[in-house]
Amino acid sequence: MHQISGCLRCCSRGLYSCYWRKPSENKRKCSCCWFSVVIVVSLLSLCWMYICLVTYNDREDVNSEAFTILKQWVNWFMVLIIISAVLIVYCILLLVFALIQVALGEQLDLHLLHKIFLFMGTIFITLLVIGISWKWNREWPTVPLSLQATAPFLQFGAVGALTLLSSFVFQVFHRAGTGSKFLIAVAFLTVSAAIFLCPLFIYSPCLIEWKELPEKPKLIGHRGAPMLAPENTMMSFNRSIACGVMAFETDVQLSKDRIPFLMHDNKSEFLLRTTNVKKKFPDKYFNSSSNLTFEELQSLNAGEWFLQTDPFQSVSQLSEEDKEITRNQTIPSLLQFLQLAKQHNISVIFDLYSPDQENDTKDTVDTILKSGIDPSLVLWLPPSQREYVRSVAPDFIQVYNSESEMIDKGGSHLNVKYSALSMDEISDLRRNNTTVNLWVVNERWLFSLLWCAGASSVTTNSCHLLKDVEKPDWIMSPSEYRKIWITVDAASVLLMIGLFLFQRKRSCSCHRRERQGNTRSAQNEREMSPFLTTS
Repeated sequence: MHQISGCLRCCSRGLYSCYWRKPSENKRKCSCCWFSVVIVVSLLSLCWMYICLVTYNDREDVNSEAFTILKQWVNWFMVLIIISAVLIVYCILLLVFALIQVALGEQLDLHLLHKIFLFMGTIFITLLVIGISWKWNREWPTVPLSLQATAPFLQFGAVGALTLLSSFVFQVFHRAGTGSKFLIAVAFLTVSAAIFLCPLFIYSPCLIEWKELPEKPKLIGHRGAPMLAPENTMMSFNRSIACGVMAFETDVQLSKDRIPFLMHDNKSEFLLRTTNVKKKFPDKYFNSSSNLTFEELQSLNAGEWFLQTDPFQSVSQLSEEDKEITRNQTIPSLLQFLQLAKQHNISVIFDLYSPDQENDTKDTVDTILKSGIDPSLVLWLPPSQREYVRSVAPDFIQVYNSESEMIDKGGSHLNVKYSALSMDEISDLRRNNTTVNLWVVNERWLFSLLWCAGASSVTTNSCHLLKDVEKPDWIMSPSEYRKIWITVDAASVLLMIGLFLFQRKRSCSCHRRERQGNTRSAQNEREMSPFLTTS
């Protein structure tokens, strides 16, 4: 046992302070300060990793934004996740070694290399937070929203962590002087009270009775099923049919010869991300759909990029036959798309990207009417020329991306980003018979939360995953949650009292042995003093 303790002491001291054979004899005044820095940076890295995980739902938006700037596709979000994971593992291990040092009574002398790494980690997180606030600030509402799904469990985890760490806190408390004891006690009690009582402020739509759970939201395929096939291709929409989607979502642009076709990217990145336009037209640059005829557009390959970039890390799931079909995908026309929707009685909803909204709206509506699709299956979203569309196609369902506009126009269909409405607002709109669709929802936790809130439908990239979700990830009645909360808190308090008494008894024993050792040393000196004097 002593050998194991010695080995642990040597390893923790070596990895934390780089003193492998013996501890430093110099007591540095800043040792405790650097221990505090380790704790703070560890907490920062944990918070940052949490932000990365909850915003993973929108990873495609981040990657697309980066593509707009760099004109080259790289899965930057996954790179960010990997670097953040390495940082958090490093910080947590460093904190564990520090706690072992405290438990073994070793000096907390952090090595210079660790200080440099901690500083670099702090700069890394700070720059990323600034970058998100500047370029992707629309992602921040996802973080407080996620707490409605995770807060109850984060609180349970925080109580468990507090209970485990309390042993180290009590050990330091009993060794400290009177003034330091007071500061440690105040800090520990404040943190404990905040953790134990925070459920008073936790709200989640999933804290309901099972009988109150709304109907499961229906699924709308975002550009088809882009995790299973190249977005906005016939293969992608066919794959989404197997998911049981209620509607196809797509993006419409018009070619030089006035034929509506499906393509999301426009302006400077037009065709670059999802076709082989650079290879097909190496000496030309296109930034508008009106630069090419539909025949020229159809000559482009719209599937090879999916196999090359693997945007959702899903290519490995495709069979060789599927890969061959993917390689042969082309840009579909709006008419092809409508015929597929008509054949399967599936609704359609789309954005219209156009510099000439008036004429492009007319040509798009004409194409829809000529396709023979049931007008009630067309969910008209583009806000421009809405009155014209009402007059020529009164049976189209008008969908709004603004609640105030919907109310002004007497509409009953709303299509907004999932973070644009609070959970209470979603519930209120549903009670008022408003159909609420939220985009783009890819992760189970978010889908579960919106299900509890009462969303009518969600637009998703992962219809193949969400179709198999039979119930929200968790649901609890308020009374059940209160019982669990009180039980966990009470158990933690009792354990901490026991640990406090154990550490106090252990500290008293150490002091007693120390006094006895000092007494024996003094007695031996007195006994030896006559002989020393004589000599």
